[in-house]
Amino acid sequence: MILERASNPRFVSNTYLLADGHGGPGFLIDAGGPVAGLVEAAERNGIEPTHVLLTHHHYDHVSDVPELRERWPAIVVLASPLERELLAAAERASGGSLALGEIGEIPPGAQLTFGTLEVSALPTPGHTAGMLSFLVRSPETATVFTGDTLFRDSVGGVRAPGHTTYADLKASIMDTLMGLPPQTAIEPGHAEETTVAREWDANPFIRVWRGLDPEGHESCIALGDPATLVLLAADYDGGTKAWVRWQDGTDDIVPGSKVQRPAP
Repeated sequence: MILERASNPRFVSNTYLLADGHGGPGFLIDAGGPVAGLVEAAERNGIEPTHVLLTHHHYDHVSDVPELRERWPAIVVLASPLERELLAAAERASGGSLALGEIGEIPPGAQLTFGTLEVSALPTPGHTAGMLSFLVRSPETATVFTGDTLFRDSVGGVRAPGHTTYADLKASIMDTLMGLPPQTAIEPGHAEETTVAREWDANPFIRVWRGLDPEGHESCIALGDPATLVLLAADYDGGTKAWVRWQDGTDDIVPGSKVQRPAP
């Protein structure tokens, strides 16, 4: 399997080019750019991508769709039905400046085949309502592309546009992604790759969910409201991600920068 990655220096968001081999059928996952290196890689390997599969609608994952369409005018761009609606709303709000063009639908649970590569669209809501993770199986390997649901040592937040709930995010990670075989590679929407086995053992959020590490009980102010800081952990961008519990007992995942802790 050919797997090439480009990372946006501003957003640290990843775009992936995949094919089953030189000259084989290919596709992309997300389009956060810059994609010039992926276009060059496709040409070098004799790949004519037919599809772009979008994990979700946020700008840092779709911004270079127009550039991909310019290079491959027939390319088909697909998103889950919910993310397609959110993309359409974002396009209307921008007055058409995103220039994304026609977006087709790939429903949760759908399967696509690109030569010897089998792609399954796994529903992983939380960060956004229609978030999809794409499980790509070759005859030798399995790799899951997790969008903004799961990162190396961190998890997605549930305060971004189009989000759902903490409960959804936790279920997407623990029931869906951590249910994959331990050797499955994880290619996240931001920063570096990892594996299911590594995150099961080392991810701070997963360790607490598994009962291996205790919850924190420190009082804090999160997003301006009183809360309990359950966990503060490093995030993919060099900052932190916080799991907080509100006074009504509900939980949330928020940027660590939005949490104020008492002075020591």
